[in-house]
This record gives sequence, C-alpha cells and structure tokens, in this order.
Amino acid sequence: MSTAIAVTSTDLVLPLLDQHTPTAAVLRAPEAQSLEAALLDMRVTLDQHGYVVVLYPATLSRAFERRLHAVRALLESDRVAFLRSDLPPLGLAVLVRQLRQLSVCDFSAGVLASAARLLSYYIHCGALLGSVAKLDRVPVSLTSHARSWIPGSQFGVVAGPEPQLVKVGGGTLAGPEYDTRLLVARGQLQSDWVTGTLAPDWKVQGVEETDLPADSPRWWGTGKLIEFAAHIPDLSVLYQLVASVRREWCHWCGMELIGDRCGFCAAPLSTGESRALPPGVTTEG
Repeated sequence: MSTAIAVTSTDLVLPLLDQHTPTAAVLRAPEAQSLEAALLDMRVTLDQHGYVVVLYPATLSRAFERRLHAVRALLESDRVAFLRSDLPPLGLAVLVRQLRQLSVCDFSAGVLASAARLLSYYIHCGALLGSVAKLDRVPVSLTSHARSWIPGSQFGVVAGPEPQLVKVGGGTLAGPEYDTRLLVARGQLQSDWVTGTLAPDWKVQGVEETDLPADSPRWWGTGKLIEFAAHIPDLSVLYQLVASVRREWCHWCGMELIGDRCGFCAAPLSTGESRALPPGVTTEG
C-alpha cells in the first residue's frame, strides 16, 4: 500500500521538484463541499492509496477541523492521520513537499506520518517584515515594538526551529549548519535583503521563488513581508534522516513510528510496550 499526502489548501502544494514526486490531494472546506462529497473523496483516496496523511495549519478554522475528524469517524477508518502544524504557511508547504518526496520511498505510513515532527526541526522558517506591531507568533521586545513605528524599519524574523528577531542592519540571523535551499515568497515589501544578504549569510545552495500563501499576512501580522524557508531539498538526505531513527511500534494502534508519538493515533511512545511487535507482525522475511 502507498501513502497519499493531503492538505487543506492549494497554497500548501508547491510545484513538483521532479517527475517522480507525487502531488498532494487538496481537501475542501465545509462551505465549498458537502459532507457527502467529502466522504466520497476520502474513500476514493483511501481505495487508491491505502493510507492518507493530512497536514493542516494550526490556524485552520474550527469548522474545517471538525469536518476532517467527522469524515474519518464516519468512514470508521484507522488509515487516516491528521497532523496539525504550527509552522508558518511557507514552512508548512515545504514540509508537505518533503513528505510527498518521501512517500515514494519504502517507508510505512506510520513512519511517514511521524517523520513530520522530525523534519520540521530542519526547516528554518522566517520572514522579512515591515512591522512587528501585530506579530504574536514570535517573542517581540518592547524595543522592537517601538522601532516598528519608525518609517522604513525592517525586521528579520525566524519562527523556527528557534525563534529569532533582529532589526535589519543591526544584527544577523543564525542559520542552518547544513546544506539548504532557500524558498522565497514575496508579499507587499520591496527589498533584496533576503536574497542579497540572508542567502549568502546562510550559504544556501540556491534560491527558488514561489507565490506568497494567502494565509501568510495573517500569520505574520502584516502584508508587508517577504517570507522564506531554508530546507533540505535532497531526497537522499531526507531519506537518511528518517531512516536513521529507531523504529518502534505504537502500543495503542499498532502502527510503526519514529520519535516519541504516533502520527496516526497521537499516542505517546510507551517504552516498555512499544518494543513488542503488534499481533500478527513478525521480524522474519
């Protein structure tokens, strides 16, 4: 069985890197699709692939999130995983593309779902902002708030894996210590700081531009921004990252996992019970 990656917005489906990377299924909001149609779409996807891993932002509407869980409950399926992410919109789109890349590899659905948390730590998500007055996703000092009212002020911000904030011209942002490619999405801010200063500082291996996700201005608190995400583009490196982590078995649902939490039922790793294989599963052949 294969694993389909699904999302809740077309903004989360970045262009294909190669002909082997599958696209993602886009689930529609309740106001755009009836429950009956949503059930049919999910059933068809499950029939085609076997498993579905759905990634969606923490900012998703309550109605849409309830719809997702209602569809899984009505289908009575344990083959659908829901992964709620706090990543900024562009960073989440990168994570989705990485899981799409890995979905063609020999990982089980459980490993693929739980790999999302691991890969999130290797995505440096940030933005160049014209104001931090309404930024509430990253700690902002009173001084930075005051400076945001000065005309022409710009701020470099990193939301993860560790939050950072500097005034452009007054500091630098710590970047990844491994090879990355920089994805850039331009909003209503005119500047070459991201590609002309940040990219060389971070020694990125290339720059790719894409459209700004519709939810980015709301996430960052301003439309005057340029969003960016430094990420590992090489499938072989992503594969090694995931493959190098010890695999366990979920003591609750029996799915294979890496890390400390099951991607399908969200049960935490139980050190004693997880070592045992689920019923009917052997280590032979």
